[in-house]
Amino acid sequence: MRNKTIRFLGSVLLMGALAAPIALQAQDRDDHHDRDDHNKNHRYYDRDHKDYHQWNSDEDRAYHQWYADRYRGKGFRDFKKLKHNEQEEYWKWRHDHR
Repeated sequence: MRNKTIRFLGSVLLMGALAAPIALQAQDRDDHHDRDDHNKNHRYYDRDHKDYHQWNSDEDRAYHQWYADRYRGKGFRDFKKLKHNEQEEYWKWRHDHR
């Protein structure tokens, strides 16, 4: 009976030790997740220009300007919801309008 108890407690401690890093990593990601800005810290790759763009407030402002000029009168759509070719058009425009 005593050996079973010791083995059981050992197993529980081992499971806890193995699960702790996973739980801490998940908690860390939750702490840094800003629900008000889903694009925060997101990088986009521009295949035509072979570079990355960090989505920040400047990029967001430029995107809103491009969208308003291109889609006059249409309801606003988030960049993530654009078709791939529309995203490519934006990056082309962005490189020409720094």
